[in-house]
Amino acid sequence: MFLTISTSGTAASPATDLGFLLHKHPGNAQSFTTSYGVAHVFYPEADAERCTAALLLEVDAVALVRRGKGKGRGGAPDAALAQYVNDRPYAASSLLAVAIGNVFSSAMRGVCKARPEAPAQPRPLRVEVPALPARGGPVLVRQLFEPLGWTVTAEPVALDTGFPEWGDSRYVGLVLESEALTLSEALRHLYVLLPVLDDAKHYWVSSEEVDKLLRAGEGWLPGHPEQKLITSRYLSRRWSLTRQAMERLELVRLAEADDSEVEEIDNAVEEEAEAEEKPTPLAVRRREAIIEALRRSGASRVLDLGCGQGQLVQALLKDPAFTEIVGVDVSMRALAIASRRLKLDRMGERQAARVKLLQGSLAYTDRRLRGYDAAVLSEVIEHLDPPRLPALEYAVFGAARPRTVLVTTPNVEYNVRWETLPAGHTRHGDHRFEWTRAQFRAWAHRVAELHGYEVGFTAVGPDDPEVGPPTQMAVFHTGTATVVAKEAKAA
Repeated sequence: MFLTISTSGTAASPATDLGFLLHKHPGNAQSFTTSYGVAHVFYPEADAERCTAALLLEVDAVALVRRGKGKGRGGAPDAALAQYVNDRPYAASSLLAVAIGNVFSSAMRGVCKARPEAPAQPRPLRVEVPALPARGGPVLVRQLFEPLGWTVTAEPVALDTGFPEWGDSRYVGLVLESEALTLSEALRHLYVLLPVLDDAKHYWVSSEEVDKLLRAGEGWLPGHPEQKLITSRYLSRRWSLTRQAMERLELVRLAEADDSEVEEIDNAVEEEAEAEEKPTPLAVRRREAIIEALRRSGASRVLDLGCGQGQLVQALLKDPAFTEIVGVDVSMRALAIASRRLKLDRMGERQAARVKLLQGSLAYTDRRLRGYDAAVLSEVIEHLDPPRLPALEYAVFGAARPRTVLVTTPNVEYNVRWETLPAGHTRHGDHRFEWTRAQFRAWAHRVAELHGYEVGFTAVGPDDPEVGPPTQMAVFHTGTATVVAKEAKAA
Protein backbone atom coordinates (compact mmCIF):
# COMPACT_ATOMS: atom_id res chain seq x y z
CA MET A 1 0.00 0.00 0.00
CA PHE A 2 1.34 3.40 -0.95
CA LEU A 3 0.34 6.98 -0.17
CA THR A 4 2.10 10.31 -0.69
CA ILE A 5 1.46 13.74 0.80
CA SER A 6 3.03 16.74 -0.93
CA THR A 7 3.16 20.44 -0.18
CA SER A 8 4.76 23.53 -1.69
CA GLY A 9 6.51 26.23 0.26
CA THR A 10 7.25 29.92 0.48
CA ALA A 11 10.14 31.93 1.92
CA ALA A 12 8.24 32.34 5.17
CA SER A 13 7.08 28.72 5.30
CA PRO A 14 9.36 26.30 3.41
CA ALA A 15 7.88 23.06 2.17
CA THR A 16 10.23 21.09 4.42
CA ASP A 17 8.10 22.21 7.38
CA LEU A 18 6.11 19.11 6.41
CA GLY A 19 8.80 17.13 8.23
CA PHE A 20 8.15 19.04 11.46
CA LEU A 21 4.39 18.56 11.13
CA LEU A 22 4.73 14.81 10.51
CA HIS A 23 7.48 14.44 13.14
CA LYS A 24 9.57 12.60 10.53
CA HIS A 25 12.87 14.09 9.34
CA PRO A 26 13.09 14.47 5.54
CA GLY A 27 16.69 13.30 5.58
CA ASN A 28 15.88 9.92 7.10
CA ALA A 29 14.02 6.82 5.99
CA GLN A 30 12.23 5.30 8.96
CA SER A 31 10.43 1.99 9.55
CA PHE A 32 7.73 1.14 12.07
CA THR A 33 6.44 -2.29 13.00
CA THR A 34 2.66 -2.72 12.95
CA SER A 35 0.44 -5.69 13.74
CA TYR A 36 0.19 -6.53 10.05
CA GLY A 37 3.59 -5.64 8.64
CA VAL A 38 6.07 -2.81 8.41
CA ALA A 39 5.33 0.83 7.61
CA HIS A 40 8.08 2.86 5.94
CA VAL A 41 8.21 6.67 5.82
CA PHE A 42 10.58 8.41 3.40
CA TYR A 43 10.76 11.57 1.31
CA PRO A 44 11.13 11.20 -2.48
CA GLU A 45 11.72 14.97 -2.66
CA ALA A 46 12.44 17.56 0.03
CA ASP A 47 13.48 21.15 -0.58
CA ALA A 48 12.17 24.59 0.29
CA GLU A 49 9.87 24.74 -2.74
CA ARG A 50 8.35 21.27 -2.65
CA CYS A 51 8.33 18.38 -0.21
CA THR A 52 6.72 14.95 -0.53
CA ALA A 53 6.34 12.39 2.27
CA ALA A 54 5.58 8.80 1.33
CA LEU A 55 4.03 6.08 3.46
CA LEU A 56 4.64 2.54 2.23
CA LEU A 57 2.98 -0.30 4.10
CA GLU A 58 4.34 -3.79 3.56
CA VAL A 59 1.58 -6.16 4.64
CA ASP A 60 2.51 -9.54 6.09
CA ALA A 61 -0.22 -11.74 4.59
CA VAL A 62 0.58 -14.64 6.93
CA ALA A 63 0.30 -12.39 10.02
CA LEU A 64 -2.99 -11.12 8.68
CA VAL A 65 -4.38 -14.66 8.48
CA ARG A 66 -3.02 -15.66 11.87
CA ARG A 67 -4.88 -12.78 13.46
CA GLY A 68 -8.08 -14.18 11.95
CA LYS A 69 -9.04 -11.19 9.84
CA GLY A 70 -7.51 -11.96 6.48
CA LYS A 71 -10.85 -13.17 5.23
CA GLY A 72 -13.36 -11.71 2.90
CA ARG A 73 -15.81 -8.95 3.60
CA GLY A 74 -17.47 -9.14 7.01
CA GLY A 75 -14.97 -11.75 8.21
CA ALA A 76 -16.40 -14.61 6.10
CA PRO A 77 -14.05 -16.02 3.40
CA ASP A 78 -15.28 -15.63 -0.16
CA ALA A 79 -13.39 -18.81 -0.97
CA ALA A 80 -10.81 -21.07 0.61
CA LEU A 81 -7.90 -19.07 -0.87
CA ALA A 82 -9.39 -15.69 0.03
CA GLN A 83 -7.44 -15.72 3.28
CA TYR A 84 -4.18 -15.65 1.34
CA VAL A 85 -5.06 -14.28 -2.09
CA ASN A 86 -6.55 -10.80 -1.78
CA ASP A 87 -5.79 -7.14 -2.45
CA ARG A 88 -4.65 -6.28 1.09
CA PRO A 89 -0.94 -5.86 0.29
CA TYR A 90 -1.63 -3.52 -2.61
CA ALA A 91 -4.79 -1.45 -2.20
CA ALA A 92 -5.45 1.25 0.40
CA SER A 93 -7.77 0.00 3.12
CA SER A 94 -8.33 0.04 6.86
CA LEU A 95 -4.80 -1.40 7.20
CA LEU A 96 -3.39 1.80 5.74
CA ALA A 97 -5.70 3.89 7.92
CA VAL A 98 -4.36 2.14 11.02
CA ALA A 99 -0.81 2.79 9.84
CA ILE A 100 -1.63 6.50 9.37
CA GLY A 101 -3.04 6.61 12.91
CA ASN A 102 0.04 4.90 14.36
CA VAL A 103 2.82 6.57 12.39
CA PHE A 104 1.34 10.08 12.15
CA SER A 105 -0.58 10.19 15.44
CA SER A 106 0.87 13.53 16.60
CA ALA A 107 0.22 15.10 13.20
CA MET A 108 -3.38 13.89 13.30
CA ARG A 109 -3.85 15.56 16.68
CA GLY A 110 -2.32 18.78 15.37
CA VAL A 111 0.63 18.70 17.79
CA CYS A 112 4.03 20.12 16.83
CA LYS A 113 6.39 21.21 19.62
CA ALA A 114 9.01 22.53 17.21
CA ARG A 115 6.50 24.72 15.34
CA PRO A 116 3.55 25.19 17.74
CA GLU A 117 1.72 27.58 15.42
CA ALA A 118 2.18 25.52 12.24
CA PRO A 119 -0.48 22.77 12.69
CA ALA A 120 -3.32 25.32 12.68
CA GLN A 121 -2.16 26.93 9.43
CA PRO A 122 -3.70 25.67 6.16
CA ARG A 123 -1.15 24.50 3.59
CA PRO A 124 -1.28 23.61 -0.10
CA LEU A 125 -1.66 19.84 0.00
CA ARG A 126 -1.67 17.10 -2.61
CA VAL A 127 -2.49 13.54 -1.56
CA GLU A 128 -2.06 10.62 -3.95
CA VAL A 129 -3.26 7.05 -3.48
CA PRO A 130 -2.43 4.96 -6.57
CA ALA A 131 -4.80 2.07 -5.77
CA LEU A 132 -7.90 2.72 -3.73
CA PRO A 133 -10.85 0.27 -3.52
CA ALA A 134 -13.98 2.35 -4.03
CA ARG A 135 -17.27 0.53 -3.61
CA GLY A 136 -19.41 3.20 -5.23
CA GLY A 137 -16.86 4.29 -7.81
CA PRO A 138 -15.53 7.76 -8.59
CA VAL A 139 -18.94 9.31 -7.93
CA LEU A 140 -18.90 8.23 -4.29
CA VAL A 141 -15.27 9.30 -3.90
CA ARG A 142 -16.23 12.83 -4.94
CA GLN A 143 -19.32 12.80 -2.71
CA LEU A 144 -17.15 11.97 0.29
CA PHE A 145 -14.18 14.29 -0.26
CA GLU A 146 -15.51 17.33 -2.13
CA PRO A 147 -17.73 18.60 0.74
CA LEU A 148 -14.56 18.70 2.88
CA GLY A 149 -12.84 21.21 0.58
CA TRP A 150 -10.86 18.85 -1.66
CA THR A 151 -10.50 19.04 -5.42
CA VAL A 152 -10.88 15.38 -6.37
CA THR A 153 -9.47 13.42 -9.28
CA ALA A 154 -10.58 9.78 -9.19
CA GLU A 155 -9.56 7.84 -12.29
CA PRO A 156 -11.04 4.33 -12.62
CA VAL A 157 -8.49 1.54 -13.03
CA ALA A 158 -9.27 -0.83 -15.90
CA LEU A 159 -9.64 -4.51 -15.14
CA ASP A 160 -7.14 -5.26 -17.90
CA THR A 161 -5.68 -2.66 -20.23
CA GLY A 162 -5.32 -5.36 -22.87
CA PHE A 163 -9.06 -6.04 -22.78
CA PRO A 164 -10.86 -2.69 -22.58
CA GLU A 165 -14.19 -4.38 -23.18
CA TRP A 166 -13.95 -5.88 -19.70
CA GLY A 167 -14.57 -2.44 -18.26
CA ASP A 168 -13.30 -0.83 -15.09
CA SER A 169 -12.37 -2.47 -11.80
CA ARG A 170 -13.61 -1.27 -8.41
CA TYR A 171 -10.30 0.56 -7.90
CA VAL A 172 -9.45 4.19 -8.59
CA GLY A 173 -6.28 6.21 -8.66
CA LEU A 174 -6.99 9.07 -6.27
CA VAL A 175 -5.53 12.57 -6.21
CA LEU A 176 -6.75 15.11 -3.64
CA GLU A 177 -5.72 18.77 -3.74
CA SER A 178 -6.52 21.63 -1.39
CA GLU A 179 -5.19 25.06 -0.44
CA ALA A 180 -7.44 25.56 2.60
CA LEU A 181 -6.98 22.52 4.84
CA THR A 182 -4.49 21.78 7.60
CA LEU A 183 -2.41 18.63 7.57
CA SER A 184 -4.27 17.39 10.66
CA GLU A 185 -7.60 17.73 8.87
CA ALA A 186 -6.26 15.94 5.81
CA LEU A 187 -4.97 12.98 7.83
CA ARG A 188 -8.22 12.66 9.76
CA HIS A 189 -10.21 12.67 6.51
CA LEU A 190 -8.03 9.85 5.16
CA TYR A 191 -8.15 7.90 8.43
CA VAL A 192 -11.94 7.70 8.25
CA LEU A 193 -12.70 7.68 4.53
CA LEU A 194 -10.17 5.16 3.23
CA PRO A 195 -11.86 2.29 5.14
CA VAL A 196 -15.27 3.70 4.22
CA LEU A 197 -14.49 3.46 0.51
CA ASP A 198 -12.96 -0.02 0.90
CA ASP A 199 -16.07 -1.05 2.91
CA ALA A 200 -14.32 -4.13 4.35
CA LYS A 201 -12.49 -3.62 7.63
CA HIS A 202 -9.74 -6.08 8.40
CA TYR A 203 -10.32 -6.18 12.15
CA TRP A 204 -13.18 -6.72 14.58
CA VAL A 205 -15.28 -3.61 15.09
CA SER A 206 -16.16 -2.93 18.74
CA SER A 207 -17.69 -0.03 20.61
CA GLU A 208 -14.22 1.58 20.80
CA GLU A 209 -14.52 2.30 17.08
CA VAL A 210 -17.36 4.74 17.81
CA ASP A 211 -15.00 6.84 19.94
CA LYS A 212 -12.29 6.66 17.25
CA LEU A 213 -14.77 7.77 14.60
CA LEU A 214 -15.97 10.74 16.63
CA ARG A 215 -12.42 11.81 17.48
CA ALA A 216 -11.24 11.67 13.88
CA GLY A 217 -14.50 13.16 12.61
CA GLU A 218 -14.54 16.09 15.01
CA GLY A 219 -15.25 19.32 13.19
CA TRP A 220 -16.31 17.78 9.86
CA LEU A 221 -18.34 14.58 10.22
CA PRO A 222 -21.37 16.05 12.07
CA GLY A 223 -22.14 18.31 9.11
CA HIS A 224 -21.13 15.98 6.27
CA PRO A 225 -23.98 15.30 3.79
CA GLU A 226 -22.97 11.60 3.65
CA GLN A 227 -22.72 11.27 7.43
CA LYS A 228 -25.00 8.23 7.66
CA LEU A 229 -23.18 6.28 4.93
CA ILE A 230 -19.77 7.13 6.41
CA THR A 231 -20.84 6.08 9.89
CA SER A 232 -22.47 2.83 8.74
CA ARG A 233 -19.55 1.71 6.60
CA TYR A 234 -16.86 2.75 9.08
CA LEU A 235 -18.59 0.62 11.72
CA SER A 236 -18.96 -2.35 9.34
CA ARG A 237 -22.73 -1.86 9.17
CA ARG A 238 -23.17 -2.95 12.78
CA TRP A 239 -26.53 -1.36 13.44
CA SER A 240 -26.22 -0.98 17.21
CA LEU A 241 -22.90 0.85 16.89
CA THR A 242 -24.10 2.93 13.95
CA ARG A 243 -27.16 4.05 15.87
CA GLN A 244 -25.03 4.94 18.89
CA ALA A 245 -22.65 6.97 16.74
CA MET A 246 -25.46 8.77 14.91
CA GLU A 247 -27.11 9.76 18.17
CA ARG A 248 -23.85 11.09 19.55
CA LEU A 249 -23.19 12.98 16.32
CA GLU A 250 -26.58 14.66 16.60
CA LEU A 251 -25.68 15.93 20.03
CA VAL A 252 -22.18 16.90 18.90
CA ARG A 253 -23.86 19.27 16.45
CA LEU A 254 -25.37 21.02 19.42
CA ALA A 255 -22.06 21.08 21.28
CA GLU A 256 -20.21 22.49 18.28
CA ALA A 257 -22.87 25.19 17.97
CA ASP A 258 -21.85 26.33 21.44
CA ASP A 259 -23.48 28.97 23.57
CA SER A 260 -20.91 31.60 22.65
CA GLU A 261 -21.85 31.27 18.98
CA VAL A 262 -25.55 31.33 19.84
CA GLU A 263 -24.99 34.45 21.95
CA GLU A 264 -23.35 36.19 18.99
CA ILE A 265 -26.39 35.37 16.87
CA ASP A 266 -28.76 36.54 19.59
CA ASN A 267 -26.84 39.79 19.94
CA ALA A 268 -26.76 40.39 16.21
CA VAL A 269 -30.49 39.94 15.66
CA GLU A 270 -31.46 41.92 18.76
CA GLU A 271 -29.15 44.89 18.29
CA GLU A 272 -30.64 48.02 16.70
CA ALA A 273 -28.15 50.11 14.80
CA GLU A 274 -29.50 53.44 16.03
CA ALA A 275 -30.29 52.42 19.58
CA GLU A 276 -28.94 54.76 22.24
CA GLU A 277 -28.73 51.97 24.81
CA LYS A 278 -27.60 48.46 23.94
CA PRO A 279 -30.30 45.92 24.92
CA THR A 280 -29.56 42.99 27.19
CA PRO A 281 -28.71 39.99 24.98
CA LEU A 282 -31.38 37.32 24.84
CA ALA A 283 -28.89 34.66 26.02
CA VAL A 284 -28.33 36.67 29.21
CA ARG A 285 -32.08 37.13 29.77
CA ARG A 286 -32.54 33.42 29.27
CA ARG A 287 -29.99 32.53 31.95
CA GLU A 288 -31.53 35.06 34.33
CA ALA A 289 -35.00 33.56 33.78
CA ILE A 290 -33.67 30.03 34.34
CA ILE A 291 -31.89 30.96 37.58
CA GLU A 292 -34.97 32.78 38.87
CA ALA A 293 -37.16 29.73 38.12
CA LEU A 294 -34.66 27.46 39.88
CA ARG A 295 -34.71 29.71 42.94
CA ARG A 296 -38.52 29.65 43.03
CA SER A 297 -38.48 25.85 42.85
CA GLY A 298 -36.22 25.65 45.90
CA ALA A 299 -33.68 23.51 44.04
CA SER A 300 -30.17 23.21 45.43
CA ARG A 301 -28.78 20.32 43.33
CA VAL A 302 -29.04 21.16 39.64
CA LEU A 303 -28.25 19.43 36.33
CA ASP A 304 -27.38 21.51 33.26
CA LEU A 305 -28.08 19.04 30.45
CA GLY A 306 -26.32 20.05 27.25
CA CYS A 307 -24.14 22.51 29.16
CA GLY A 308 -21.94 23.41 26.19
CA GLN A 309 -19.14 25.73 27.27
CA GLY A 310 -20.50 26.19 30.78
CA GLN A 311 -22.05 29.69 30.78
CA LEU A 312 -25.05 28.62 32.86
CA VAL A 313 -22.89 26.54 35.20
CA GLN A 314 -20.70 29.59 35.74
CA ALA A 315 -23.72 31.76 36.55
CA LEU A 316 -25.15 29.18 38.98
CA LEU A 317 -21.86 28.97 40.86
CA LYS A 318 -22.24 32.63 41.83
CA ASP A 319 -25.31 31.78 43.92
CA PRO A 320 -24.52 29.82 47.13
CA ALA A 321 -28.10 28.51 47.18
CA PHE A 322 -27.05 25.98 44.54
CA THR A 323 -24.92 23.53 46.48
CA GLU A 324 -24.25 21.06 43.64
CA ILE A 325 -24.14 21.86 39.94
CA VAL A 326 -23.50 19.19 37.32
CA GLY A 327 -22.86 20.08 33.67
CA VAL A 328 -23.45 17.27 31.16
CA ASP A 329 -22.46 17.32 27.50
CA VAL A 330 -21.67 14.79 24.81
CA SER A 331 -18.65 16.73 23.53
CA MET A 332 -15.35 16.38 25.39
CA ARG A 333 -14.17 19.47 23.54
CA ALA A 334 -17.04 21.53 24.93
CA LEU A 335 -16.39 20.18 28.44
CA ALA A 336 -12.70 21.05 28.16
CA ILE A 337 -13.62 24.62 27.21
CA ALA A 338 -16.13 24.74 30.09
CA SER A 339 -13.41 23.57 32.48
CA ARG A 340 -11.14 26.38 31.33
CA ARG A 341 -13.96 28.91 31.57
CA LEU A 342 -14.69 27.84 35.15
CA LYS A 343 -10.96 27.66 36.00
CA LEU A 344 -11.51 24.30 37.70
CA ASP A 345 -7.78 23.70 38.01
CA ARG A 346 -7.41 26.88 40.10
CA MET A 347 -10.71 26.76 41.97
CA GLY A 348 -10.70 26.55 45.76
CA GLU A 349 -11.51 23.19 47.32
CA ARG A 350 -14.89 24.25 48.73
CA GLN A 351 -16.02 25.82 45.45
CA ALA A 352 -14.71 22.90 43.38
CA ALA A 353 -16.77 20.49 45.51
CA ARG A 354 -19.93 22.22 44.23
CA VAL A 355 -19.36 21.61 40.50
CA LYS A 356 -18.87 18.57 38.31
CA LEU A 357 -18.62 18.15 34.52
CA LEU A 358 -19.72 14.83 32.99
CA GLN A 359 -19.54 13.46 29.48
CA GLY A 360 -22.80 11.80 28.46
CA SER A 361 -25.50 11.55 25.83
CA LEU A 362 -29.01 12.75 26.61
CA ALA A 363 -30.38 10.03 24.35
CA TYR A 364 -29.46 7.37 26.92
CA THR A 365 -30.48 6.78 30.51
CA ASP A 366 -27.71 7.54 32.97
CA ARG A 367 -27.72 6.50 36.63
CA ARG A 368 -25.39 9.38 37.49
CA LEU A 369 -28.23 11.84 36.78
CA ARG A 370 -30.77 10.44 39.22
CA GLY A 371 -31.81 12.12 42.45
CA TYR A 372 -31.31 15.79 41.57
CA ASP A 373 -33.69 18.61 42.49
CA ALA A 374 -33.80 20.18 39.04
CA ALA A 375 -32.59 19.77 35.46
CA VAL A 376 -32.22 22.42 32.77
CA LEU A 377 -32.51 21.83 29.03
CA SER A 378 -31.68 25.28 27.67
CA GLU A 379 -31.87 25.56 23.86
CA VAL A 380 -31.31 21.83 23.45
CA ILE A 381 -34.40 20.13 22.06
CA GLU A 382 -34.48 22.12 18.79
CA HIS A 383 -31.08 20.65 17.84
CA LEU A 384 -32.47 17.09 17.79
CA ASP A 385 -34.34 15.44 14.96
CA PRO A 386 -37.97 14.99 16.10
CA PRO A 387 -37.75 11.15 16.00
CA ARG A 388 -35.00 11.34 18.66
CA LEU A 389 -37.03 13.43 21.11
CA PRO A 390 -38.79 10.45 22.78
CA ALA A 391 -35.39 9.02 23.80
CA LEU A 392 -34.43 12.31 25.42
CA GLU A 393 -37.85 12.62 27.07
CA TYR A 394 -37.55 9.21 28.70
CA ALA A 395 -33.92 9.72 29.75
CA VAL A 396 -34.75 13.01 31.49
CA PHE A 397 -38.38 12.73 32.67
CA GLY A 398 -38.64 8.97 33.01
CA ALA A 399 -35.21 7.79 34.21
CA ALA A 400 -33.41 10.75 35.81
CA ARG A 401 -36.72 12.21 37.03
CA PRO A 402 -35.69 15.41 38.86
CA ARG A 403 -38.42 17.22 40.80
CA THR A 404 -38.23 20.22 38.44
CA VAL A 405 -37.31 20.38 34.75
CA LEU A 406 -36.85 23.65 32.85
CA VAL A 407 -36.95 23.58 29.06
CA THR A 408 -36.31 26.64 26.89
CA THR A 409 -36.63 26.79 23.10
CA PRO A 410 -37.09 29.49 20.44
CA ASN A 411 -40.58 30.75 19.60
CA VAL A 412 -40.70 30.61 15.80
CA GLU A 413 -43.59 33.09 15.69
CA TYR A 414 -41.24 35.81 16.98
CA ASN A 415 -38.82 35.36 14.06
CA VAL A 416 -40.70 37.94 11.99
CA ARG A 417 -39.47 40.58 14.45
CA TRP A 418 -35.81 39.93 13.59
CA GLU A 419 -35.06 42.33 10.76
CA THR A 420 -31.79 40.58 9.91
CA LEU A 421 -33.30 37.07 9.79
CA PRO A 422 -34.43 36.04 6.28
CA ALA A 423 -37.99 34.78 6.01
CA GLY A 424 -38.29 31.02 6.42
CA HIS A 425 -34.88 30.67 8.12
CA THR A 426 -34.30 29.33 11.60
CA ARG A 427 -32.22 31.30 14.07
CA HIS A 428 -29.36 28.85 13.83
CA GLY A 429 -28.30 26.59 10.99
CA ASP A 430 -28.29 23.53 13.25
CA HIS A 431 -31.90 23.91 14.44
CA ARG A 432 -33.93 20.93 13.21
CA PHE A 433 -37.19 22.70 14.06
CA GLU A 434 -38.52 25.79 15.80
CA TRP A 435 -41.96 25.51 17.39
CA THR A 436 -44.85 27.88 17.69
CA ARG A 437 -46.22 28.53 21.16
CA ALA A 438 -49.08 26.12 20.51
CA GLN A 439 -46.73 23.36 19.31
CA PHE A 440 -44.42 23.77 22.31
CA ARG A 441 -47.32 23.71 24.75
CA ALA A 442 -48.79 20.61 23.10
CA TRP A 443 -45.44 18.82 23.39
CA ALA A 444 -44.94 19.92 27.00
CA HIS A 445 -48.46 18.84 28.08
CA ARG A 446 -47.98 15.45 26.44
CA VAL A 447 -44.64 14.88 28.18
CA ALA A 448 -46.01 16.05 31.52
CA GLU A 449 -49.04 13.75 31.31
CA LEU A 450 -46.93 10.79 30.19
CA HIS A 451 -44.39 11.10 33.01
CA GLY A 452 -46.51 12.43 35.87
CA TYR A 453 -45.49 16.10 35.91
CA GLU A 454 -47.40 19.34 35.98
CA VAL A 455 -46.28 22.09 33.63
CA GLY A 456 -46.48 25.87 33.41
CA PHE A 457 -45.07 28.34 30.90
CA THR A 458 -42.98 31.51 31.17
CA ALA A 459 -42.10 34.13 28.56
CA VAL A 460 -38.41 35.00 28.20
CA GLY A 461 -37.61 38.35 26.62
CA PRO A 462 -40.08 41.00 25.43
CA ASP A 463 -43.58 39.51 25.20
CA ASP A 464 -44.96 40.83 21.92
CA PRO A 465 -48.78 41.07 22.01
CA GLU A 466 -49.03 39.57 18.51
CA VAL A 467 -46.25 36.97 18.25
CA GLY A 468 -45.26 36.32 21.87
CA PRO A 469 -41.74 36.23 23.38
CA PRO A 470 -38.53 35.30 21.52
CA THR A 471 -37.90 32.40 23.90
CA GLN A 472 -40.50 30.19 25.55
CA MET A 473 -39.84 28.27 28.75
CA ALA A 474 -41.74 25.32 30.19
CA VAL A 475 -41.45 24.62 33.94
CA PHE A 476 -42.22 20.99 34.74
CA HIS A 477 -42.66 19.95 38.35
CA THR A 478 -43.85 17.00 40.38
CA GLY A 479 -46.18 17.40 43.35
CA THR A 480 -43.22 17.51 45.74
CA ALA A 481 -41.61 20.29 43.73
CA THR A 482 -44.84 22.29 43.80
CA VAL A 483 -44.90 22.25 47.62
CA VAL A 484 -41.21 23.21 47.79
CA ALA A 485 -41.71 26.03 45.29
CA LYS A 486 -44.65 27.45 47.25
CA GLU A 487 -42.69 27.29 50.51
CA ALA A 488 -39.70 28.98 48.87
CA LYS A 489 -41.91 31.73 47.45
CA ALA A 490 -43.58 32.32 50.82
CA ALA A 491 -40.19 32.56 52.52
